[in-house]
Amino acid sequence: MRRAETNLPSVSQNDLQAMAYTDQLTGLGNRYRLRDKIRSLAAERASDPAPFTIALANLDGFKPINDLFGTAAGDEILCQVAHRLKACIPDGAIVTRHDGDEFAIILPLVFERVGAERLGQMIKDVLSAPYDLGDRNVRLSASIGFAIYPFAGSEFDELMKSAETALYRSKRRGRGQITVYSKEIAQEMRRATQLEQALRNAIIADAVDVYFQPIVRIDDGRVLGFEALARWIDPDLGFVSPAVFVPLAEERGFIDLLSEALLRKAAEATMAWPRDLFLSFNLSSAQLMDPRTALNILAILNAVGFDPRRLELEITETAVMTSADTAQRIIGELRAAGIGISLDDFGTGQSSLGRLRDFAFDKVKIDRAFVSAITTDRTSEQIIKAIISMCDGLNLAVVAEGIETAAEADKLRVLGCGMGQGYYYGKPVDAAATLRYLQQNHHEFALVERATA
Repeated sequence: MRRAETNLPSVSQNDLQAMAYTDQLTGLGNRYRLRDKIRSLAAERASDPAPFTIALANLDGFKPINDLFGTAAGDEILCQVAHRLKACIPDGAIVTRHDGDEFAIILPLVFERVGAERLGQMIKDVLSAPYDLGDRNVRLSASIGFAIYPFAGSEFDELMKSAETALYRSKRRGRGQITVYSKEIAQEMRRATQLEQALRNAIIADAVDVYFQPIVRIDDGRVLGFEALARWIDPDLGFVSPAVFVPLAEERGFIDLLSEALLRKAAEATMAWPRDLFLSFNLSSAQLMDPRTALNILAILNAVGFDPRRLELEITETAVMTSADTAQRIIGELRAAGIGISLDDFGTGQSSLGRLRDFAFDKVKIDRAFVSAITTDRTSEQIIKAIISMCDGLNLAVVAEGIETAAEADKLRVLGCGMGQGYYYGKPVDAAATLRYLQQNHHEFALVERATA
């Protein structure tokens, strides 16, 4: 019997090899091609080790694109990134798609740090231009890490690890950052990894504490609520600033675990307070990109028995801008449950007035940078005056942060600022000290004590 003939085209060994070395979405080389090209280049320069450079470029905020617009939109952006990179790299350079939204570039003629940083700035600018998705434009930024052969390693795996370390450091420093690997940076990243593990263990052990700072009515100093602030004292590391460990938790992807543990602890402590006091709690930018945030917060409040109407969530303008559509939906869900929303650090962002127009806020917190200069700098005084007047017209409550002196409080009172917060009224203290503070300063506790005397 003769074998049935087919019309399927034959595939040569060369075709199969090309497919194995090609990213099917973008047409760029893949990780295998990257590996072989680097090994080949290193072998060529082994006897006379002239440097060459590897770059890793990762898109900032790419995940929400897939979540909001679908994977087809994400794929279109990746293809546009590939096209831009091929168009802008120097002669002799090779672009590959390394992994997901991460691209690798081999730069045979970039020999030192200054050249890498100059090229990184150009790549960053190219990738930050708007992406056309047909009915909308999307803006993204890119973080970039460089590793220079042979200083950052002479083997493929070692070089890639160094480039990834540099990229991680860029991510830690914020959006659109550029880092060239060095031994000092490697040590810094090792310390960060050790700190991360200690923080993860502290969260599991419920060892990250919550402190509370009073927010008062400026007219008479009456306590209206408290802001919850994270505090961590490690047995080995000692006091670790929240300015260090909170961004670390965001970067390493477990800020939700930290935030939810702190909210639960804060809500439980608040149950011992008079019911007319509110709790103010900070949300991270990562939580404003997670569609589950509102559900998770309400589940915690329900488990504790805490009235959502007593909770105010503070968000920064930067966090809102990270993923505006998702943030808007989350804010709407939270406000529908009775939770108040405060815009923190007002006056320091790029487009604060636009945020007030586009989002529904209940309160604005004036950044301490203006408050600290209110008695000495007329410009700061006028800015605060304008903010208070504008918020009054928009029916928004106002809190001035960072009040440290009676003179600052008096000036804010004259300007009509309703609420204040800062060391002048009280430093952050733990739950037990907060309860003692209320027993001495809150009218409901005073009434109870007189009634039982």
